[in-house]
Amino acid sequence: MNKNVLIILAEGFEELEAVTVIDLLRRADITVTIVSLDNSTQLNPVTASRGTKILPDISIDTALTQSFDLLVLPGGLPGADNLNKDKRVHQIIEKMNKEGKYISAICAAPRVLMEANLLSNKTYTCYPDSVDLKKYKKVQTKGSLRIDKNVTLCNNVVTSKGPGTAIEFALTLISLLTDKLTANNIADGLLHPRLF
Repeated sequence: MNKNVLIILAEGFEELEAVTVIDLLRRADITVTIVSLDNSTQLNPVTASRGTKILPDISIDTALTQSFDLLVLPGGLPGADNLNKDKRVHQIIEKMNKEGKYISAICAAPRVLMEANLLSNKTYTCYPDSVDLKKYKKVQTKGSLRIDKNVTLCNNVVTSKGPGTAIEFALTLISLLTDKLTANNIADGLLHPRLF
């Protein structure tokens, strides 16, 4: 059965983290649906932190009515902060978490998961110092532990450090949605070291 991934882009997202994940997941024959936070009836391109523009597939309001196997939140600033400010992003996180689906964030985007109270009692990683624990309530940080790994999987939550770990992040997501052999085959095609 084909897996379906939702990737939410906000103005100011990090290009490498979004495009790398989209590219590698599609190489693994995983359906990727790109969404923006734009409220207009016509889908407009989302501009990344360095000016790259990506046209979304559907609106976030449409995404709220659909089902996905995995959510990807790219980082970058102000992209991660723009994601965090949107209540619909938090609705999708809550819905997918209740369904036991995978939720992933890279770079500064784990701050969205922290705000959604998804990192309590979990290990995670992020871009150094992008998640300021003093900013969050004690209940949200209870038992959370930031570790220095490129990619971290804890229950249904996958986090990663930043642009330089985007390939490893994407390969990890592929292994979770398909299998390790598929992830290794994609790595081979990229001339990237196998992870598994």
